[in-house]
Amino acid sequence: MDILLPKIELFGCPVHSLSMKATVQVIDDNISRRQHLQHVVVNAAKLVHMQSDPVLRESVISSDIINADGQAVVWAARILKRPLPERVAGIDLMANLVALAHRKKYRIFFFGAKEEVVKEVVSRYSREYSPEIIAGYRNGYYRKEQEAEIARQIADSKADILFVAITSPKKEIFLNTYKHLINTPFIMGVGGSFDVVAGITRRAPLWMQQSGLEWLYRVLQEPRRMWKRYLVTNTRFIAMIIKHKIKYEYYHRRRRTS
Repeated sequence: MDILLPKIELFGCPVHSLSMKATVQVIDDNISRRQHLQHVVVNAAKLVHMQSDPVLRESVISSDIINADGQAVVWAARILKRPLPERVAGIDLMANLVALAHRKKYRIFFFGAKEEVVKEVVSRYSREYSPEIIAGYRNGYYRKEQEAEIARQIADSKADILFVAITSPKKEIFLNTYKHLINTPFIMGVGGSFDVVAGITRRAPLWMQQSGLEWLYRVLQEPRRMWKRYLVTNTRFIAMIIKHKIKYEYYHRRRRTS
């Protein structure tokens, strides 16, 4: 769906200039009109990988709403004189949309994570809100040839909202490939959010979230798996900011002196 929303461009990727409240309102309006909307969030790592992964890049930029998930993205936009109103973290947006589903009687399909994790997510939300918001669920372990079957299962559930808790770029590519078959009004990748809701992993304290240090908290929880990933992507992201900042200053200096 084509929607006209304020946006900036950051490292070749459009990012919508929306607050959390405005994002939820746009999603609610589209669900109520039964129009289809694909959502994605970008953080520093995803913006770095998009520079060398054309499939991931196409999957992201073809989405209808692109929010800044990481605080580092908000800071980068500010440094490059393209400010965003605030960070719209995927896990916080998911929480807001679950509450919205309860109020508006929307139904949600949960896809991803281990079987015991997604079951716990469904159980917790059923207790906190109501079983009526649950359209269905499925774990995130499958073979490539099962993808179309899974898409049809989601479509058959008649869900209003789909959350996909699979790693990048797998979730972005799955959603972009099968969104027309799924035919759910709102679809969104939520990464590791199911693990947090289920209590498997903990989210960083608020001060670390606001300071852009959630990545460090994840490294401290899973040092062997995470340290190299964040060292490489964070270094590349900083280099991208510096490169574009130099280009920005050079361009505007030329304009002032011409």
